[in-house]
Amino acid sequence: MKKLVSIISITAMFLSLMSFNVNAQEGTNSNTNLQEQNTMSVLWFQTSGEAKALFHQGYNMGKARLDKIIKKKSKKNDKKIAVVLDLDETVLDNSPYQAWSVITGKGYKSESWQKWVDKAEAKALPGAVEFLTYANSKGVDIYYISNRKEKKEGEATIKNLQRIGAPQADSGHVLLIKEEDEGTKEEKMKDKRRQQVARTHRIALFFGDNLTDFSGFDNLSVAERNQAVNKRKDEFGKKLIVFPNPMYGNWEDALYGYKKNLTDEQKAKIRKGSLQPFSP
Repeated sequence: MKKLVSIISITAMFLSLMSFNVNAQEGTNSNTNLQEQNTMSVLWFQTSGEAKALFHQGYNMGKARLDKIIKKKSKKNDKKIAVVLDLDETVLDNSPYQAWSVITGKGYKSESWQKWVDKAEAKALPGAVEFLTYANSKGVDIYYISNRKEKKEGEATIKNLQRIGAPQADSGHVLLIKEEDEGTKEEKMKDKRRQQVARTHRIALFFGDNLTDFSGFDNLSVAERNQAVNKRKDEFGKKLIVFPNPMYGNWEDALYGYKKNLTDEQKAKIRKGSLQPFSP
C-alpha cells in the first residue's frame, strides 16, 4: 500500500513539473499577470529624464512649426489656425492609474478609470501648458480631441484641464465622444471630430501619443501601421507630433489582431511570440 502511495505521489509530481515546463515554454501560466509586466513601462514613463525630454522636444518642435505657419499665413486664407491635441498621455499624465494597475494587479475597468477621471488630479505632461499658453497668445484656436466620453467624463475632464492651466478648456474646445456615438463602430475613431474642426479652421498641427490620434491609422495591422509610418515619414515633426507611451495603446491592440476576448494567458503568449530575439 505504501509503495502504491509513493508511486502515485511521484507520478503526480512528475505531471505537475511537466505542466509547469510546458507553460513556461509557452510564456504563460495560470497566474499570468499582464499588469505586473507593465512595471518597467510605467517606471520609465514616471521616472526617466528621457521621457520628460521627449515631451519637451515634441512641444518645442510644435512651437517652432507654429511660428513658421503663422508667419506664412496667406491673407487669402480666411480660416483661423488651430491645433488639435489628444488628451491622455499627450496633455494629461494618467500614469498614476497605470501604476495603480501594476500595484493591485487589476486591469483596466471602466469603474476604476471613472474614479480616477472624477478626481481631476492628472498632472500636465512636460511642456504641454507652456506650448498651449503660447499658442493661445498667438490667437490660435486649441481643440482637445479625446475618446473620453462626454456625458460621464466631460465635466471632470474640463475641470482637470482648467486645474493645470490649459487655455480654452471649455465644452466648445474639448471634443469627446458624444452619447449618441457610444457603441457605434466608429466610436473611437476621431475623424468625425477632426473634420468638424477642419470645416472652420486650418489645422496646423496634430499632437498625440497614438497613431490613431492622426487620420489614416485606424484598424491597421502591425505591418500596415509600420508601412503607413514609413510612407508618411515626412509629416512627423512637421505636421504630426508624436509623444512616447510604452504603457498602452493601439500598438498593443494591433498585436492581438484587435481581438477583444483574449485571456491574459493568450495575450502573454502573443507578446512573447512577437519578440524578435537574436540567435546566439
